[in-house]
Order: sequence, then structure tokens, then C-alpha cells
Amino acid sequence: MYLPHQRGPLHDLADTPRAYDAVLADVTEQALTRLTPQGSLEHPDCVDDIGDTSLGITSLLALAWERSRDPRLPEAVRRSVDFHLRERVYRDDNPGYPNLRVRDSGLPYARYTLAPGAHPIGDWPSTVWALLQLVNVTETATDLLDDELRHELLQVAHGYWRWLTEATFFNPQEAGNQALGCVVGGLMLARQLHGSDGESVRARAMSLYEQEIRAHRVRDRGALLPPEHGGAYDNNYGPISLSFLAQAHRVSGEDVFARDGDALARYIDARLTNGGFDNGGPRYSEQHSGFESVLGLRYFGHRIGSDLGRYRGDTRWGRHAVKADGGVDGHFAWMLVWQIQDTTRWHRTPAGGPARHQLRAGTVSVAFDDRMTPSVTEAGGTYYLPAAVSRQHGYGPVTDGFLLCRPMGEVRVRDLRTATLTAKLVTKPVVGRDHVLRYVRSLYVTDGTLLWTTVAVERLAGTPYLLAGLPYAEDDGDRVRRTARGEAVSAGTLRLTHPAAEGAEHFDARAELTQQQAAFALAADPRGYGDPDEGWRHLVSSTALEAGPVPDAPDDLHVFAVRYGSPDPLTVSVTRDGTDLVIRTARFTAVLGDDDAHGEPELTLRET
Repeated sequence: MYLPHQRGPLHDLADTPRAYDAVLADVTEQALTRLTPQGSLEHPDCVDDIGDTSLGITSLLALAWERSRDPRLPEAVRRSVDFHLRERVYRDDNPGYPNLRVRDSGLPYARYTLAPGAHPIGDWPSTVWALLQLVNVTETATDLLDDELRHELLQVAHGYWRWLTEATFFNPQEAGNQALGCVVGGLMLARQLHGSDGESVRARAMSLYEQEIRAHRVRDRGALLPPEHGGAYDNNYGPISLSFLAQAHRVSGEDVFARDGDALARYIDARLTNGGFDNGGPRYSEQHSGFESVLGLRYFGHRIGSDLGRYRGDTRWGRHAVKADGGVDGHFAWMLVWQIQDTTRWHRTPAGGPARHQLRAGTVSVAFDDRMTPSVTEAGGTYYLPAAVSRQHGYGPVTDGFLLCRPMGEVRVRDLRTATLTAKLVTKPVVGRDHVLRYVRSLYVTDGTLLWTTVAVERLAGTPYLLAGLPYAEDDGDRVRRTARGEAVSAGTLRLTHPAAEGAEHFDARAELTQQQAAFALAADPRGYGDPDEGWRHLVSSTALEAGPVPDAPDDLHVFAVRYGSPDPLTVSVTRDGTDLVIRTARFTAVLGDDDAHGEPELTLRET
């Protein structure tokens, strides 16, 4: 089976003016066919996320008019604007809405679902989206709206802003993308309001960003990130937040948005595999956005000098939102407007220099988590996740069912490059069940095609093995396919095991089940509201590669060696040279030396 959402790299979608004109022409034809006598441009199957959708199509038609001067568009824009003002602006409180600070304010808002009291929790983001659609229309349709109508639209937009920031609690879902969208809406609105109103809205938008978003950032992998539904990053919403930061910088010129966007972009770059696969998030583990991410990935990929466009998006939504029949939906349409207006080109080469939480060269990559344990390993077109044993997750030596990968102290990292090799040495102090402090030294070396992993630890009791990953997915052309195998070999024994027990707590890679589905089955709350990452942490066991020790290692050590990306046999010798540990393969010789004067590990590497 294919993973449903992770499809082609987003930078493979044509983004020339001609390509975008073709997209707008297609939207135009669909919209003119759909336009009802009442002026609605909503998709007939739209029920949820409906409050901004007709206006979203209106904004695309306004942009199409600006670029094509199609004579059919002015009437469609005016009729659809009238429809929104008449049918989709609500002023009576939605029954059951839990986040009001002011009852019966009379301020306008948009509904997530039109029926009173039906899922009112979605009204806050729906009003953010409606605000963004509205300020796009008033910016792009200037010669299609008379002064009176434009003034009315701006009054409604100002009312949306006040409802979001005065009548309700700000960002009630603790969703960074929604909060950033609100700030962007305020910044865009402020540019169109006169005098003190514009100054007040801009000041309030900047204050909300500083006090309600930046002040609550969450640290992960060395970066401070806007929180997303209770976590640091979600691989559906994270790149969307990056797009909002790009637009905030474009419209305001404020350096804080550039700095924070650069930080989020570097974080995404480090966690993203070479092939664009990503996994993990507090709302969706592997559901990816499409066109909503393009602006941010392109804008900040250019700024930081990295190929963020390798991100595998959901290309079914590569241009705009669509319904099941493939028809255009106006939800999030402002993102298409902004990416068309922005002239930044894709940066298509990897960033230079090492990154602490990433090893990347050629078609090989390892993304490391906060504890410097691999979160995704990629080699030979196969993606490996951390495996699970006895409720413990990660990569590392296992003895008596105990996984040695959780650091008890500072984790040290040494990066090194030669003419054709890229290496990273990670040294962790760990404590086992026996309370003995040991050092786990993990060496990762790649030539851009293969990945060698060698792990050394002070000798363990019993019959230890290396937990070496859960083979999860593999590239298959432009798609990603589930798998239960990978091309990996060990210098010792190697076995691929599957859980003996059944149930949601045991993930068998042979089953037709995605990681996200399994994670939501273990989450405390329903799908879409629970935290799949939190649910996945309840996993007891999984499919796993288990590698035995290298024969003839020094007596005081257990050493494990695995190569990913080729089925050819692997021979590794491990010897002592004084206090140095010497690791020899057919491709390289690595020397792990004593710590330097600052306690940092020494590493030398020679190609053979």
C-alpha cells in the first residue's frame, strides 16, 4: 500500500507565471460553471471548513482578473462578494461556542459549519481564514469594487479582527498556524485601514506575536518553535506556519519574522530526509500539506540556502484545496494567491556544512531527535523509524530487554568530512538497570549511497543486540510505499523480528496499517484531536532489525556494525591502538580517540 499523503516533492510542481496562469484559468472555468444564482462559489459537497470557501474562490477570481482581464470575471466577483456579505457573515453568538470573552458582542465571525451549534469549536480558525480571504479580495479586486462596497468589506474585516482578539480568547486551540494566520490577517488589514485604526491593528498584531506566540515557543532539537496543538512541530501544520511567517515578513518587513522563519526552516531542513519523507507531530504524524506549504518552503529555503522543496507534500492539493471529486475548494486559497504574488525561486541544492541533528549526503540521511537518537534513517530508498522493545523506543544496544539510548548527561557530537565521506560520531552517557554508567559511541558514516553504523559500548551482560530500526516505507517512483523490509546487513548476526503479541500496542510492519493510524489507535483522544506522537509512545513492541555483536571485538567492549542500502556482505574489524578504538571496513578506517581537553570526542577518518 502507498502512504496516502506523502507524495511528490513540492519543488517538482511548475511555478512559472505561465503555469500559474493555467491554474487560475482552470479555477475560473470551474467557478463560472459553479456560480449559483445567489452568488455562491462553494463546492456543493462542502460542509466543514465552509465559512471562508466561497470568498476564497472570489480571491482567486480577483487575481485571475488582475492577470488576464477576462471580461466574465467582474460580475462573478461582485456577485460572490455580495453572497458572502449576505449569507456568510454571522453576528449572533453560535450556541455552544466555549471560548467567548464577551457575550452578544454583535461582531462578525465565520462559522466552521453553518448549522447553529454544530461543531462551534472551529469558528475561531474559520474566522481567521475568512479574514485572510477578505483582505486578499480588498487588495486584489480594487478596480472591481466601488468605494462603498470596499469600505463595507473592510469594516467586516475589522470586525473579524476584533472578534478574534477582543470577543474571544486568542488562539484557543493552541495551534501555531492559526495564531500566525491571525497575526498575518491583522498586518494585512492594517495596511488598508486609515490613520489610527491601521496603526492600532498593526501594533496589536505585533504585540500578539511577541506575547502570545513567541513567548510560548517550544524547544525541540535546539530550536525554539511556534507550538502546534501542544507540540513543537507537526509535519502537516509546521510548514504551513512557515508560510505564514514568510507572508508576515513580506507584508510587514519586520526582521523578527525573518529570524524566526529562518530558525523554523533550519529545523525542518534538519529533520527532513533527503527524499522528503518526514514523520511526527502532535496533530498528524504523517499527513502532509501541499500548496499551503509552498510559500514558506520556497521563501525560507532561498533565505537559508537549502532545498526545502524536497518536502514530500500531498500533491493532490498541489495547487489548491480539492474535494473528493477533484473539484476546486476555496479553503486556504490565500496561500495560492501569495505564492503566485511572491517571485522567490526554489533553492535546489542542499545546505553546506554540518547540522547537529542531521547527517546527509547524496541519497542517504539520518535525522536525529532531541536526544541524538535517529528519528528517521534513509538509505537505499528505504526509510527506517525507531523500533520498540519492552515499551522503549529508539536505536541502540539492548541487554536483558533494556534499551541503552536515553542519555544520562550531556550528549557529545563530532562531525567530519573527507573527500567522499560524511561522518557523525555521537557519544552518550547512559545508565542501565544495573545503575552502571556507560558510554554508547555511535558512528555514522556515508558515501552518499550507503550508510555504515557502528555502535560501541562497555561490555554488557547476557546476549546483547543492537536495535537497528523499524523498516517502514520505501520510495516507489513519485510515491512512498509501506514496507516491512530493507537492504541492511550486519558484521555480526542480523534478524528481522515481528511482534509475537497482537493488539494496538504491537506494530507489525507487515500489516496494512500506517504509523499514524496505529498511533491514533493508542492516543487518548479521538483522531484529529488526540496526539499521535503521544499515542505512539504507548507502543510496546514493533517489527525490528536486531544485529548481533561484531566477532573478535576487544574484550571490554560490545561493538555492533550495520550497513544500510546494500545486501552485499559486510566485514568489520575492531581493534585497540593504545586507548584509541580502530574500526576498519573495506571503505574506510575510523579512529575513535580519547576526549579532548573540553571533553569532546576525537574522531579521524581515512578512506581505503
